[in-house]
Amino acid sequence: MKASFSVFKKLLCRRKTPFKRIPSKNLASVSSCLLESQHIITHHSEECNPMAMIKSVLSERCWNINPDHLCTIGLNESNVIRVLTDLFDESLDAELLKSVCKMIHILVSGNMNHIAVDIILHLVRISCSKEVSEGSLLKLFYETHSDRMVLQTVCSMLVHCYIKENEVSLALELTCRMKSFNLIPSVGVCNLLLKALLGLDQLDLAWDFLDQMLRQGISSNVSIVSLFIGKYCSKGHLLSAWTLLMDMKNFGIKPDVVAYTIIIDSLCKLSCLREATSMLFKITRLGISPDSVLLSSVVEGYCKAGKPKEAMNVINFFNLKPNIFVYNSFISKLCADGDMVEASMMFQEMFELGLLPDCVSYTTIIGGYCKDPDMNRAFQYFGKMLKCGIKPSVTTYTLLIDACCRSEDLEMAECLFHKMIAEGLLPDIVTYNTIINGYGKKGNLHKAFMLVDMMRSAGIFPDVTTYNIIIDSLIKRGFTNEAKDILDELVRRGISPDMVTFTNIICGLSKKGDFEEAFLVWFYMSENDVKPDVVTCSALLNGYCRARRMEEANALFVKMLDVGLKPDLVLYNTLIHGFCSIGNMDEACNLVAMMIRNGILPNIVTHRAFVLGFEKKWVDNPIESAALKLQKLLLRHDIHFDVDDYIAML
Repeated sequence: MKASFSVFKKLLCRRKTPFKRIPSKNLASVSSCLLESQHIITHHSEECNPMAMIKSVLSERCWNINPDHLCTIGLNESNVIRVLTDLFDESLDAELLKSVCKMIHILVSGNMNHIAVDIILHLVRISCSKEVSEGSLLKLFYETHSDRMVLQTVCSMLVHCYIKENEVSLALELTCRMKSFNLIPSVGVCNLLLKALLGLDQLDLAWDFLDQMLRQGISSNVSIVSLFIGKYCSKGHLLSAWTLLMDMKNFGIKPDVVAYTIIIDSLCKLSCLREATSMLFKITRLGISPDSVLLSSVVEGYCKAGKPKEAMNVINFFNLKPNIFVYNSFISKLCADGDMVEASMMFQEMFELGLLPDCVSYTTIIGGYCKDPDMNRAFQYFGKMLKCGIKPSVTTYTLLIDACCRSEDLEMAECLFHKMIAEGLLPDIVTYNTIINGYGKKGNLHKAFMLVDMMRSAGIFPDVTTYNIIIDSLIKRGFTNEAKDILDELVRRGISPDMVTFTNIICGLSKKGDFEEAFLVWFYMSENDVKPDVVTCSALLNGYCRARRMEEANALFVKMLDVGLKPDLVLYNTLIHGFCSIGNMDEACNLVAMMIRNGILPNIVTHRAFVLGFEKKWVDNPIESAALKLQKLLLRHDIHFDVDDYIAML
């Protein structure tokens, strides 16, 4: 029995349970509940003999009791807690559950809802773990109630607790069962259930539940409709959201600033700033005053679009008082532009206006200095952040770790990684991938694989980016077969390889001259509905050119053109260098002419390839000859090129 119900000790009856917060003045009610429970249990069937069970349990727990006079225990606050804890530590008898339900009713009737909710939440957790139906709990609450209004409140709490435990389907089922008792959750709980359904993308179920609410006399309001508007906007269905907003009037509901803010904010995020601004001015004509949240959304939209002047126009027109959100928007724009001097001045300006920068403010400017890169300044702001008592986020640490990895300071990156864990922050997939990439680029594959194992232990599973980092690191160090094994593992785990995955492996195999294996990967790529791009073709072409197999390289190039891929400068230079390396200057010149026709001009890499080609031809001055040849090809397209200046520059 003790082993079977040890869960009770952990979930319901810890000594620091809600029972401990019952005020002494209400102990009379709780005591009477227990004594009444005794009366119920005493008159139960003799077969169950619950009193014997209670006596046995409490005796084992060193309670000196007389079964005929349970009240002699002395039910003060401490003893109430201890009795309940010891009983539920040992047994989950139905009659004891009834006693708890009865006590919950008493707590609610005594306006101690916060205690009642905690107890109900424990009951819900146990019911889920023991696979006890939500209907059983509802029935128990119904059987033990004495006041209809109290029952209504308790049942609303029960639904709320199922929602809290992410058991939304059970909460919905419970709401349906409540109808048989002519009960319905409170408006607030109904709204929470609607929000939970929408959060799970159960739009049809949410509409059905709203219909039930209306049928049972709960009138719709702007807050409820705004939930649906928000859902449509989050899915990108702005037309449906706008239609719903307009239809509000047909139900006698007047849209408020929150409803309009949801749509305007979505327009801003989609860079539809003209439409967002138009709607902003329209609602002012309708008599709706834009609040700081709405105006800040529009300001942020303009800042992200690189239009700070328009953002300032909105601020000035509506006389928007500067706030943290607005300043964060401008600082983000300045950091993105690399204007760290102006960004730091604006950051300091917040203090002068009495505004305290938040985690987003610090993270934004730290990210700007990491990108700059100015690690000294980045760590200065990180220090200020800690000194001000602002807890860094996972993003803050990830930005610093990434900057340290890029500057090859892996010791500091590892230190930051362990510091964030010590601070109670759980690294996400981006953090892990960042530091794995740092170790991979340095060739420290042992540490990289250790971090992959650490990820899995933390319940975070590697994604395609993680595998691409590992594959790239293996390829660069010549471990091509091991990279192929990683590809196989990736597929076994049900992760779809992407373009980067295949390109890295094809590149590695091509460099080794293993073109047969490279083409097998190429065909496998097609089987996975991943179409090769210019970079993938360049990887294979580079291998052919290194091996001086120019006939096959040219054939692949022609196929690439046939499928509509457009070569870039890197690919052209790869082929040109290949032909020049075998002294085939005619084909090299044809490729240069083709690239010029396609709007791509030769660069210094092209010139070097031509120099190599003319050296193969034993020309006296290969540098000048290469420059003159390129000049001639450019002049055919009226592009003037001064050979003397170019050679002087070289």
